[in-house]
Amino acid sequence: MSPAPQRKTEAAAPLPREAAALHTKISDLSATIGILGMGYVGFPLAIATHAKGYPVLAYDVDAKKISALRDGKSYLKGIADSDITGMHKTGRLKPTHSEADLASADVLLICVPTPLTKNREPDMSYVEATTRTIARHLRKGQLVVLESTTYPGTTEELMKPILEEAGFKVGEDIFLAYSPEREDPGNGFYSTHSIPKVVGADDDASRTLVTAFYERIITQVVPVSTAMTAEAVKLTENIFRSVNIALVNELKMVFDKMGIDIWEVINAAKSKPFGFMPFYPGPGVGGHCIPIDPFYLTWKSREYGMPTHFIELAGQINERVQGYVIERLREALDWHAQKGLRGAKILLVGLSYKKDVEDVRESPSLFIFERLINAGASVDYYDPYVAIIPPTREHAALTGKQSVALSEKALKGYDAVLITTDHTDTDYALIGKHAALVVDTRNAMANIAANAVVVKA
Repeated sequence: MSPAPQRKTEAAAPLPREAAALHTKISDLSATIGILGMGYVGFPLAIATHAKGYPVLAYDVDAKKISALRDGKSYLKGIADSDITGMHKTGRLKPTHSEADLASADVLLICVPTPLTKNREPDMSYVEATTRTIARHLRKGQLVVLESTTYPGTTEELMKPILEEAGFKVGEDIFLAYSPEREDPGNGFYSTHSIPKVVGADDDASRTLVTAFYERIITQVVPVSTAMTAEAVKLTENIFRSVNIALVNELKMVFDKMGIDIWEVINAAKSKPFGFMPFYPGPGVGGHCIPIDPFYLTWKSREYGMPTHFIELAGQINERVQGYVIERLREALDWHAQKGLRGAKILLVGLSYKKDVEDVRESPSLFIFERLINAGASVDYYDPYVAIIPPTREHAALTGKQSVALSEKALKGYDAVLITTDHTDTDYALIGKHAALVVDTRNAMANIAANAVVVKA
């Protein structure tokens, strides 16, 4: 029997000169990494990148953040001052708000906001402005990577033309890629370096470079064929969560009418070792990802004449559940306190969008807060992570309100306590002992002995 024919393998094309030089700098850790946007994504990324030995240029237009970094002060919970002072001691950290400094970076990682407009259309102003800032100081041999969540096509259709207007060709002179952030604030198990990283680019040189860089700071890198594919990966992840949360929120409302406890149903269903993944209901969805990202695909899909009914329905359900929570509170007050919302004293427990973080972006608690005030209720809030409500685009009237102390005396002064965020270190036993009525959207009181009437919502 003749031996099986050997398949020819094509040798990888040699990297362009500029790419080869950058690849060497990435490999020997001499490349300076510029991180644009020192928020919830950029700050942890700067720490992880620096920890692997790279010089880090920390850039932000917010002079207050840069001043804090220069002084060794953290402005995000979960990041200690010592993390920053330790970086300073190496001499490899340079905080700056001078855009001219960007020319010294070899790799530029864009970590800026991508919110929605009031018409639920992508607000690309931050990405566009940052790309134009880079373009003003662009030089040969730089790799630009967008990490901000966005619609498929952003890297190619928006960023590439702006960068090439500077007179450089992507894939030969400069390099461009997309790698979606996967930060999960408050998650003590996964960190920036341990969460697998998807990378995508439209030319081989850019893909090779972005893969080489992240392989040096992330445990696992997952390359995909194009930037659009990588952009679609991120949207798919968040749409998956949005749709499944909407499902359990709808089931919660249906089962409540039937006298069935959705939490008991889910706890029993998750005993099945296959074919089921538990998601949990709440007062809505918040954060920068789940309430926003699905609508990036909804917007882009119109260009292709493809409506996204399923995605839009999920968004509607996750918004409608806020009204359901308020209605449950209204019913509970009527039944157990013989009064309506108007004039009722309500304590909102938990303001951030998820447990154990200080982030209030798109938090359903803020929407509920304002709706209760508009209904005539007197509302205070308690949140150990949010001492003062920061300015937000949609809830300006709440700016500056301060968290009250959680005490026996305070609890006895409220007609109802509404739990909207289940922070781990909140004293639920104290609430159960001294509150008259608790409306619980997170099942936080499930194992708490309570004198209070507890109503799930």
